Amino acid sequence: MKLATLRNGRRDGRLVVVSRDLARAVGASAIAPTLAAALDDWDALAPALQGLADELEAGRAPGAFAFDATEAMAPLPRCSQFVDGSAFPNHGDIMERAFNLSVKKVEGVPILIQRQSDDFRGPRDDYEFPSEADDADFEGEFAVITGELPMGASADEALARVRLVTIFNDVSMRAHLFREMQLGFGFIQAKPATVFAPVAVTPDELGDAWRDGRVHLDLRVSRDGEPFGHPNGREMTPGFGGLLAHLAYNRRLRAGTIVGSGTVSNANWAEVGSACLAERRALEVLAHGEARTPFLRFGERLRFEVLDAGGQSVFGAIDQRFVPAGG
Repeated sequence: MKLATLRNGRRDGRLVVVSRDLARAVGASAIAPTLAAALDDWDALAPALQGLADELEAGRAPGAFAFDATEAMAPLPRCSQFVDGSAFPNHGDIMERAFNLSVKKVEGVPILIQRQSDDFRGPRDDYEFPSEADDADFEGEFAVITGELPMGASADEALARVRLVTIFNDVSMRAHLFREMQLGFGFIQAKPATVFAPVAVTPDELGDAWRDGRVHLDLRVSRDGEPFGHPNGREMTPGFGGLLAHLAYNRRLRAGTIVGSGTVSNANWAEVGSACLAERRALEVLAHGEARTPFLRFGERLRFEVLDAGGQSVFGAIDQRFVPAGG
């Protein structure tokens, strides 16, 4: 099934079930008022939500209405924990070679970082940032939203607790990134609010494209209407099971934990392009000795979308414009 959160004047919005073609929706408040509430009691509530989804597909759901992604918030507008990974080795390798970075890697230990989880943005919201001098960048990623996960859970156990899958734009302000990395703690100004797709889907909606804790589909990125890249999620290493098991080694994960894949990146980048500006700029440094692609400017528009084998949008599109803060 496909779930979304629509604006209702409250911070957590209202939960709706969305049709597979993203054309129709129906309120789910009789089952759960918000997605957070549904995740807190998933085993008890998921069957009723699935039944409502079935009724919607059959055209029998009372009160169904046209789904409007412009009214969508992030599927989970805030959460108990957001952790982002860097699970596409090709992206890291490119960045390290281009900028002579020395990254201490430990075999079998994934790269994860705690992130801000209190202010996720909707897929069609204008994105405000203070200055073009911040060197605004985008990073297309896949994400999973979990149920309760016990401490010490294995990768297989973790995958069994993945409730939903979606995509997001991990907005980055590159002018602040290296300074904050050198401080040794984490990102603050370099990583402002994250933007999510309008819809999150249960793993079964992905069919054969959900394998080994990876999404085997292209993440299509465009900048001002021009295709930028369409890397595939299959090269994620480790998959989401490995990321979640590492995270849960000595802690419990609460329902509604979000874990990101890191920038989607493929070894055949020359054919498929990139999902972020920094990677393209790094490739230009390697090829030409300098970066040629500019960072984002006010007024530019980005689009992120995943299509299934039949050409149907899976999560809906992030389609956002970057604007001056306070403008």
